[in-house]
Amino acid sequence: MRDAVAEQLQEEEAEINLTPMLDVVFIMLIFFIVTAVFVKEPGIEVTRPEAATAFTPDSGSIFIAVSGNNEIWIDGRATAPEGVRAAIERLAAENPEGGVVIQADREAYNEYVIQVMDAAKAAGVNEITLAAAAP
Repeated sequence: MRDAVAEQLQEEEAEINLTPMLDVVFIMLIFFIVTAVFVKEPGIEVTRPEAATAFTPDSGSIFIAVSGNNEIWIDGRATAPEGVRAAIERLAAENPEGGVVIQADREAYNEYVIQVMDAAKAAGVNEITLAAAAP
């Protein structure tokens, strides 16, 4: 009987409580998820024209792509030219400090790029950047 009690005491002493460690791991996971920088993409890949003075904008929060066949993509969805202003207003309300970055394909018509720029200005966004590829 005495051996059984001693064995039970040894088992209790050797047991490691994992609850505090799991708490710390979950808190770290939440911290990394909350502080992660999410890259916003317009929804399609475009072939941007090259420019010697190309740079990466610091604070572009609304990314808009104009494809080679003149489709306008905002926030992962194709958008009609009439709906561009409303989409920009909605995204600008979420982050009023950010600007608009237009990624126009080499084959896109200037007419569609100008429509996007006009819609951004009409939506109240003053910082508009036209993205280009570095040579």
